[in-house]
Amino acid sequence: MGELVLVERRDDGVAVVTLNNPKVNALSQALLAELYEVALDVTENPPGAVVITGGLRLLAAGADISEFGGADEGRAIGEGFHRALDAVAAIPRFVIAAVSGYALGGGCELALACDYRIVSERAVFGQPEVLLGIIPGGGGTQRLPRTVGRSRAKEMMITGRQVKAEEALRIGLADEVVPGDELLDRALTLAAEVAKGAAQAQALIKRAVDEGAETDLASGLALELELFEAVFHTDDSRIGVASFLESGPGSASFTGR
Repeated sequence: MGELVLVERRDDGVAVVTLNNPKVNALSQALLAELYEVALDVTENPPGAVVITGGLRLLAAGADISEFGGADEGRAIGEGFHRALDAVAAIPRFVIAAVSGYALGGGCELALACDYRIVSERAVFGQPEVLLGIIPGGGGTQRLPRTVGRSRAKEMMITGRQVKAEEALRIGLADEVVPGDELLDRALTLAAEVAKGAAQAQALIKRAVDEGAETDLASGLALELELFEAVFHTDDSRIGVASFLESGPGSASFTGR
């Protein structure tokens, strides 16, 4: 849809979104504006699954520092990050971040906005904003503690320390670590597998988990009950139940409706 964010819709139902802002994929306001438009397009015309990557060298090394200024610029930059990354988080499909090399600052925040993070052995995460005398402004102070816990998130953000792949896996910041030359293939394989599934049920699962995590247990259970009823209005539920009764699990061919 633009020059800074490239989109490939594959025949297997996977959309690959690639950041394309050499040399370090700086998350400029122009790139974030394109990412927002891509996220809206993917939401309005959803594929089966989404992979977000920055290529083999890195995901993104953070915001474009040259755009920083005073408080007014800070507000505008923060709003640009929130709009784009909230839109990524709201995509009603399984969104996989394929992270090779650095995912720092806004790059880490982008990975956190995805549902699942597959990383290469050379991946490095961090929220080093404090080293510039500022704080994360693209969701890091909220999404990181929800992912790795409050204490670890505070330690990472207050020290600005970088976290390598194996530690990221251990603390839940990464979900899989693979050799660098296998990264994209693994992400695409998982995405293609997901894309063959019951898309409406997948979207409702994502909604139940994400919205339920932000409320109390009773409210989350009420939401689950509401969505459990809603899913039976889909074609895929009828196909899946009939296929199970006839052939057992794993044989259904879903339509995504």
